[in-house]
This record gives sequence, structure tokens and C-alpha cells, in this order.
Amino acid sequence: MVATPVQRNVESASARYAASFDKGHLALPPSKKYLVLTCMDARIDPAQAFGIELGDAHVIRNAGASAVDALRSVIISQQLLGTEEIVLVKHTGCGMLTFKNADAYQIVRERLGEAAHAELQERKLDFLPFPELEKAVADDVDFLKQSRLVPDSIAISGWVYEVETGQTRRVV
Repeated sequence: MVATPVQRNVESASARYAASFDKGHLALPPSKKYLVLTCMDARIDPAQAFGIELGDAHVIRNAGASAVDALRSVIISQQLLGTEEIVLVKHTGCGMLTFKNADAYQIVRERLGEAAHAELQERKLDFLPFPELEKAVADDVDFLKQSRLVPDSIAISGWVYEVETGQTRRVV
């Protein structure tokens, strides 16, 4: 089996990391009992940007830091692993600000063909884009607060990370 450059990088980085790894004793539940929901954008390093040490918190990442998309993981984090707070962080320059569902459907049709487009329609997949950043943060925080699947006792805050400056500011 021929390894790609990315796969070779994973192998070598893993070897370097494991050579001095001394955190195998950490417990499964996060020690600081919170989770961070943020975007999958490669310009965000949640550990560095939000001060998360290994073992402190769960970090859930998806396109646009969508609370709707992350709900399954949020429930597992809270109900099975005891987290008591949610920090939701979207960011400036997010790709989710740049398209609508119809655009994504059309791109799939053009690039992957009619069968893939039909599957999207069958699944009724919502790509969950948003046109306004701060409103999207507030809407996702509200979604979590209104859900019966998230207890009222859970502290929830919403933030915007600025990819241009590295600063994070609270919105809600």
C-alpha cells in the first residue's frame, strides 16, 4: 500500500508525539466539564485560541460550528461524559457565509452527477449556511437553549473568532 504525503506526515508526526507522550492517564470525561463547538476551518487552532489543554474539554468541529449538526455530540458530551457548559465559536470569513443550499446542490449536481444530486434531495440535506455571522451565533445559542435535549442548567455562550487577528469576542 502506497502512502500519500499526508499519510506519511501523520505517521511521522505520530511517532514524534508518542515519543514524549505522558498523558495516557487522563480520564475519559473532560476535566473542566465543558465543550467547545467550533468550525472545522483549518485557520482555527482551538487549543491555542481558546486555551484548552489536553483533557480539559471536548472540542466538536463541523462546517460553520452548527449547533444543529452537533446536537448528537452535545448530548453524548453532557449525558454520558458530564459536561456542564457549551462555548460556541463561529468565525469571520467563514465559508458558510458564501453560499445558499441551492448553490451547494447545484455544485454537487455539476461535479458529482445526477445520482449524487438525487441522493441529496432524497436525504433532504441542509448544508446550514448563514448570511449573517452574529445572528447565526445568537440563533445557534438560542437553538441549544430551547432544546429539551440540553438541560436548562447548562451554561451556553456564543463567540466570534476573528481569523484576521486571532481575537475571540463574546456575542451572547
